[in-house]
Amino acid sequence: MSRQRETNPYFLPPHVPPLEQHEPQHPPFSSQFPPSNAKIQTPHEPHSPGDSYFPSPTMPVSTRHSQPQLHSGPQPHTGHNSHLPTPVPPPRHQHPHSGSRPHSQHHRHSSGLVRVPTRRKTRPFAWLVAGFCALFWVMVIVAGLAILIIYLVFRPRNPKFDITSATLNAAYLDMGYLLNADLTILANFTNPNKKGRVDFHYTILDLYHGGHLLASSYMDPFSTMSHESRFQDVHLVSSQVRLSLEQSQQLKKEVDNGRVKFEVKGLFRARSNLGSFLQYSYWLYAQCTIVVTSPPTGVLIGRKCTTKR
Repeated sequence: MSRQRETNPYFLPPHVPPLEQHEPQHPPFSSQFPPSNAKIQTPHEPHSPGDSYFPSPTMPVSTRHSQPQLHSGPQPHTGHNSHLPTPVPPPRHQHPHSGSRPHSQHHRHSSGLVRVPTRRKTRPFAWLVAGFCALFWVMVIVAGLAILIIYLVFRPRNPKFDITSATLNAAYLDMGYLLNADLTILANFTNPNKKGRVDFHYTILDLYHGGHLLASSYMDPFSTMSHESRFQDVHLVSSQVRLSLEQSQQLKKEVDNGRVKFEVKGLFRARSNLGSFLQYSYWLYAQCTIVVTSPPTGVLIGRKCTTKR
């Protein structure tokens, strides 16, 4: 007589799944245990046809921040419940850095790893250098403030050079290339400052034609008061100055047309006196382009002058 397979789940013997030691978490148990004759399936056990209507009582529940709830009420007790695994509460998760810092600090202090820096005395030479640097910068700041105050009070301006009149007495060529010229100019030196005197210690004027130097004249030192213009007669004479063929032809053409062009360049060494305690010197560069008529009665008909510092 063949033995028939029992298909009724209520008459099947209880089957306890083997405990796995490597599982980190245990499923929480519910307040009501499953029937003693219910078959518990593991995730790796295949389902049988008779167990399709009885799902596994194990449910995945996140236990990271929650604790299983234990019911203190009466629980159903059957003789087969002794085969069920005892539920173990999940371990509490601790922050990886909680509680480790005080221990490490205590260990660090106890082991002597923290060293207290020792104070070193500053050398006298370092104090001396620092004092000189501080004094230098204080002097620079004070000097800058003084210059700013003086500029705002006096408003200093550069003197100006100009040519008021000019007379061409002679201009002719010997042998076709040796120039002889006689030019007289009236130079005007103006001090535009409202306060202070300007002294001219070194003054020299040069006469050019076509970029070629013809004559030079030196002037004696003089002074100009505030808002004063000083006129000086300057006599420029050239004798037997050799010119190129091109320059000679250009000069003949200008004399025939009645418009002779010359250049006057000046170099001045001036000193401004803004009081008995403040004086400063500087160089001035002047350049004038003049146009005169033909000699011997050549007069000024055009000029353009600039003065730079």
